Amino acid sequence: MTGPPSRVLDRRRAGVLLHATSLPDASHGALGQAARSFVDWLAAGGFSVWQLLPLGPVASGGSPYYACSNHAGNPALVDRTALAEAGLIGSDELAGVAAHPLIGLAGRRLRARGGGGAAALGAFVAREAHWLADYSLFASIQAEQRGRPWWEWPEGLRERNAAALAMARTRLAEAIADAEAGQYFFQSQYSTLKDFAAARGVHLFGDIPIYPAPDSVEVWAHPELFQLDSAGRPTAVAGVPPDYFAADGQLWGNPLYRWEAHERTRFAWWIERLRAQFALFDLVRIDHFRGLESYWAIPAGARTAAAGEWRRAPGDRLLARVREVLGGLELVAEDLGVITPAVDWLRDRFGLPGMRVAQFGFGDDPTNLHLPHNWTPRSIAYTGTHDNDTTAGWYSGLEPRVRELVADYVGAAPGEVVRALMRTVLASVAGLAVLPMQDLLELGGAARMNTPGTKQGNWAWKFAWPDVPPGLAARCLRWNQLYGRA
Repeated sequence: MTGPPSRVLDRRRAGVLLHATSLPDASHGALGQAARSFVDWLAAGGFSVWQLLPLGPVASGGSPYYACSNHAGNPALVDRTALAEAGLIGSDELAGVAAHPLIGLAGRRLRARGGGGAAALGAFVAREAHWLADYSLFASIQAEQRGRPWWEWPEGLRERNAAALAMARTRLAEAIADAEAGQYFFQSQYSTLKDFAAARGVHLFGDIPIYPAPDSVEVWAHPELFQLDSAGRPTAVAGVPPDYFAADGQLWGNPLYRWEAHERTRFAWWIERLRAQFALFDLVRIDHFRGLESYWAIPAGARTAAAGEWRRAPGDRLLARVREVLGGLELVAEDLGVITPAVDWLRDRFGLPGMRVAQFGFGDDPTNLHLPHNWTPRSIAYTGTHDNDTTAGWYSGLEPRVRELVADYVGAAPGEVVRALMRTVLASVAGLAVLPMQDLLELGGAARMNTPGTKQGNWAWKFAWPDVPPGLAARCLRWNQLYGRA
């Protein structure tokens, strides 16, 4: 089964992987000039795809894969400078007030000002009420509860008693309005950025975590869709078995889906989730795609992921329903890790491209699917991903024998391997070649974005424009022209 041809993967393209929080000059929010400057740089380099990580509100650890909402954007990304230029906050406030209170203040002033801006905010709140009402209430209650997870809230709020929720909406009306304004500003600025990118020929490539965070509005508002006990605690949690990244596997802790409940609703929750992502992005990656065929279920309370077991999931019926309702699937399958013929079948049945990562290819097996000579045009190819070390860091940590093999494969002296491997990825038959910004800057392991299985020191890397060599865009443009990707 295949669908309409992809609007993004209609020809050879090149992209850059960089999360919005890694943009320079974004101390007052990334969705304004910081992002537009990067789009201009991408276009100058012949890149037509910008791959981002999930953009939802994050918890204290900063992981974009642990967002508290499927639909909401991270208010910290809102460009407060633009709000100041609109006269909604003062320059003195811009310098001295934290992001969330400042955005709420701007929203209150917008409403007080009246006119078209206030009307647009009101229209947004009404149009998005199907998710915004729950999200703004959840965020406001959580702030009132000093960040406690929803399963530790007072019983009426935890169990979503109608009277308790009505009282909370009255008591927290101002906080709810502030949360609504934050989402309005996020969506307005993001829409402007998307139009700006499109005008420069740059497609936005997003990412959807397969599971929401346990402490999320999704799980609180729809507990019947997850494997929870009567107190709201997971009976089993998500993760992956031991693999390349972690000897004990990865214990993520997300609640697992109660798939039979999703099937009874004909996957309505999933359809709305994907509909929201297709509104934001031109192409969407499903993180941990293999979990749609079978998922690793770890007993609640287990100390490591090794205690889990595989259980079947109805990915075939889910994707068929999504295609029926939403049409063409501008989706990419993150098919890394323990992949079986059944996962390959599911990916190929719906014509979804998979991922190939050059760093995974080198060893003693020339048939390894991650070696560039084994890629196909339906591949999305990378030097490494946000979960890998930078290519420079990875290469320096290899055994001497493997370092020699890599250098021989790309035909480069040891000091030129990073650049040569990037060119190998770009020259490959893969339809889309994506290079992390850290690799383009040829940075070492200190610039790594995330180390799976660890909780400290992740998601914090940023680049600065002085780090970018003046001739790098021109060099990238030449590469992309040479390899038919510009």
